Amino acid sequence: MHPNGRLVYAVNRASTTTELEGKRVFAGGENNFAVYSIDPTTGEPGLLQHVDSRGIHCRTFHIDPSGRLLVAAHIMPLPVKDGATLRIVPASLAVFRIDGDGRLDFVRKYDVDVGDKTMFWMGMVPLQ
Repeated sequence: MHPNGRLVYAVNRASTTTELEGKRVFAGGENNFAVYSIDPTTGEPGLLQHVDSRGIHCRTFHIDPSGRLLVAAHIMPLPVKDGATLRIVPASLAVFRIDGDGRLDFVRKYDVDVGDKTMFWMGMVPLQ
């Protein structure tokens, strides 16, 4: 939930693999955010936006205390079929600006080398 209490963010995450030429590769699926506004009278959510999370399997995300940034953590690298070749989509942190109406606007992605591990958790702390 956004710090203002009027917006909710949910993530759809996919990381299922399938075998391709003896290798495990991403089988496809949705990796995106659903952004909802909350009706102040009824409490009902209303869909504002679906936006690509910019990675595979966004395990966790965090909104900074000011409510202006959202950082999404994609926990593992996976090979993806890209035409006739395979390319690796790395684990990463994706940064989104939260617009005044609550919609997400992609800013930048930071690849994270996790080796054979997963980046299971991510959060933000205020700097003193």
